[in-house]
Amino acid sequence: METTTAAEIVQDIQTGISQITDVPTSLAETGEYAKNLINLLQEFAVTYGGKLIGALLLLIIGFKLANVITKKASSSKAFGKIDVSTRGLIINVISVLIKVIIGITALAILGVPMTSMIAVIGSCGLAVGLALQGSLSNIAGGFIILVLKPFTVGDFITSGDIAGTVEEISIFHTKILTVDNRRIIVPNSSISNATLTNVSALKERRVDLTFTAAYQNDIDTVEKVLSEVCLNHALVLKDPEPFARLSAHKDCALEYTVRAWCKAEDYWTVYFDLIKDVKLAFDKNGISIPYPQLDVHTDK
Repeated sequence: METTTAAEIVQDIQTGISQITDVPTSLAETGEYAKNLINLLQEFAVTYGGKLIGALLLLIIGFKLANVITKKASSSKAFGKIDVSTRGLIINVISVLIKVIIGITALAILGVPMTSMIAVIGSCGLAVGLALQGSLSNIAGGFIILVLKPFTVGDFITSGDIAGTVEEISIFHTKILTVDNRRIIVPNSSISNATLTNVSALKERRVDLTFTAAYQNDIDTVEKVLSEVCLNHALVLKDPEPFARLSAHKDCALEYTVRAWCKAEDYWTVYFDLIKDVKLAFDKNGISIPYPQLDVHTDK
């Protein structure tokens, strides 16, 4: 079967256009002009219409089929075993690859030679690569995040001034939802190269607090009260045992350090509860918390 190349298609179109570029000046010429135009359209429809329709149908059906395939893949049991953050990236890559293959096939139906397409794709790839160096580094950063897994979807992380829960890891960026309900879009290249803290990496966290008490209070009594407050809290773990000891001599008071372990999800509840419970326990046991004061002596 004879194959019409893209160059031949362009040449035929140019030849047809040259036949109808002369504007008619009389009624007889108008009839001949219309006849030539109709013949040109008929010839083009017979010769290339089927190819154009086939290519368009392939694009429409192929793109819809690509969406169906990606949805089926994402909902399959085997795919469900993959980590959530990795799942989104794989789906995006599969969808792009399928659509690229469909586009190349459509061009082949129109008669564009594969060698020409490969050359064009290579040239475009080089140009796009130079123009999108930042985007390519984001893609590389995305793969680093998915392979090394410094964090996953659902983790609470902090990096510089950013702190929040990881909402989505895509090819180019990571979405983070802050505690005050703001969505921050961070380029993968930035977050993969930055120093970050994954607060959710471990199941348990330690709450570190400092409290002050007046010098005249008995040290053993203060340490005992602090320990009892921690032990009496339902969310504080008994193993490791809570720690409460005198840690510093300040200008106006003694400083005590308290360390209590809890589940990671209970951190802030324990943090604020201990601050409140210690104040109530100090009042109950007559332990005073001095205010900063300054003694001024004057010479008469």
